[in-house]
Amino acid sequence: MKDSPQPTKRRRYDAPFRAEALRLAGESRSTQAAARALNISPKLLYKWQKEALTPVAAARGADLDPATAAELRQLRALSRRQAQELAILKKAIAIFSQTDDL
Repeated sequence: MKDSPQPTKRRRYDAPFRAEALRLAGESRSTQAAARALNISPKLLYKWQKEALTPVAAARGADLDPATAAELRQLRALSRRQAQELAILKKAIAIFSQTDDL
């Protein structure tokens, strides 16, 4: 019986490499050209681009460097506060726009 070929190991790419690949693809005219320059599959780069557009990617704090994760937390807190302020202002407008016919 012939020896079966050893399965090839998948190469794992860390978060900084992915971020740099996405930056390069964004600056490049062609995602495929960027993939060739990085010596990775264009399908993989397209997959990373799709993941970067989904909210799930933003929720994964483990893939972010500490400075970016801290900024993300700060921006989310600011967004929550502004949403609360907007809700309060909408209620105030509703209250003050009612005319009292006495």
